[in-house]
Amino acid sequence: MRSRLLWPLLAAAGGVLWGASFGRVPLGVAAAFTLVPLPLLLAHPRPGALAFVHGLASWLTALYWIVPTLVTYGGLSAPLAVALTTLLASFLALFHAVFGWLGGPLWRRCEALPRLLALPALWVALEWLRTYFLGGFPWNLAAYAWIAVPGALPLASFIGAYGISFLLLFSAVGVATTIERAARGGRRRWAPLGVGLAVPLLLLAPAGRWSLRRAEQESGLAARAGLPVRLLQPDIPNLVRWDEGAVLRNYRKVVAMSSAECEPGALVVWPESAAWPFLYGRDALLDRDLAAQLRRGCAVLFNSSFPVGDSFYNSAFLLVPGEPAVRYDKRHLVPFGEYVPFKAVFSFLHKLARTIGEYRPADRLALLPWRGQLLGPAICYEVVFPEETAALTRAGATILVTVTNDAWYGDTWAPWQHLRAARFRAAENRRPMLRAAITGVSALINPDGSVAAELGVFEEGVIRGRVAGSSGLTPYARRPWLPPLLCSAATPFAIYFSRRRS
Repeated sequence: MRSRLLWPLLAAAGGVLWGASFGRVPLGVAAAFTLVPLPLLLAHPRPGALAFVHGLASWLTALYWIVPTLVTYGGLSAPLAVALTTLLASFLALFHAVFGWLGGPLWRRCEALPRLLALPALWVALEWLRTYFLGGFPWNLAAYAWIAVPGALPLASFIGAYGISFLLLFSAVGVATTIERAARGGRRRWAPLGVGLAVPLLLLAPAGRWSLRRAEQESGLAARAGLPVRLLQPDIPNLVRWDEGAVLRNYRKVVAMSSAECEPGALVVWPESAAWPFLYGRDALLDRDLAAQLRRGCAVLFNSSFPVGDSFYNSAFLLVPGEPAVRYDKRHLVPFGEYVPFKAVFSFLHKLARTIGEYRPADRLALLPWRGQLLGPAICYEVVFPEETAALTRAGATILVTVTNDAWYGDTWAPWQHLRAARFRAAENRRPMLRAAITGVSALINPDGSVAAELGVFEEGVIRGRVAGSSGLTPYARRPWLPPLLCSAATPFAIYFSRRRS
């Protein structure tokens, strides 16, 4: 009985360790070692089941913050919130299960080098599938665990987050293979470890050095010719119940902060929901306050719902003195936050949506022109989709902007996990990114993905800086589909040849 429980317990412990690598404080290189238990599980006769346990534990650990969100803003009981979070974690754990089911034969039948190539390719193929399957949930890609590894972000401009995920798995499989050989007393037991660490190092080191030179040039350009930006973080919590007095106080706080930062030629960025519930063009108070800002000479980028038919777009507006207003409409909506998928099953969760009716996704891409630059917006959840951000830069975006309302999640891991994705998008496209969050984390992100300035969760303030746009395209931005496509194409060949070998 004990031996039967040992493997599931080891799988669960390994999953918790991996899920914890997406906590507030990144682990750096050590994050690859937290994933080592997963390939070791592939030697078991039932690798798919154990990988599912690993995935369930890791997602429950990494997404624990969903439970208090459902209780506080969804009005659900704690047991029901736990059950629904477990359901989501179980769905995501199915991708781990498929990795175990298909990866088990690869582990058992392949020598060290084929393992080092085939298993990371399988993982990336499944991450890519998770990005789009049933609307997509590319949250916490494996690459984000290496956010603090020197060279990882700059290298993403060539191979993207999926390529970094491949390298992390490459290292983890190398370590796991060495452990297996050491347990069996095999020859050349240290070779997989050496290869698993040396290959990523040979790629990360030059990427890091190249990025340092580029960063010096870009910081000098921003200092000389950069445009002034102001990112507001008013630290306004979401209201659990309607309170007109609180709504007006919060709104006036945003307007006052914006007015204090409104300088001629500057761009003032309001976070998502900062003007809620007022609609631009429909509410005289908001229109009047924004007109006053324009008379002072600054440009304002803000979020507002835009009515369309019997629904709304979640939109970002840019107002520039002397020019007509321009608008970007959100293309990728948040499930259960802006629309309810599978209504017949989840109709009781409709209360999580903040507006009457559902938002509608836009079907066009739009850029916002400002002082010779083109702003590429991403509203909240959109920034976690790598190829959608790359589409903005291919369309001509010179500066990336993301506005978000992470107040739903409080002081949990969620805002920091969201920030990791934004940093990878900046690095992949080699663009500065302006991130305004209503309660944090707001950040001015450099083109190499490093953070020039940030405001943590529940801090009130303004980030002031200068940014210089860029028009060149990185190798990744040109073909963002190439790294995951190569992995997806290689996976069936690896499975086929491993079976022939057997």
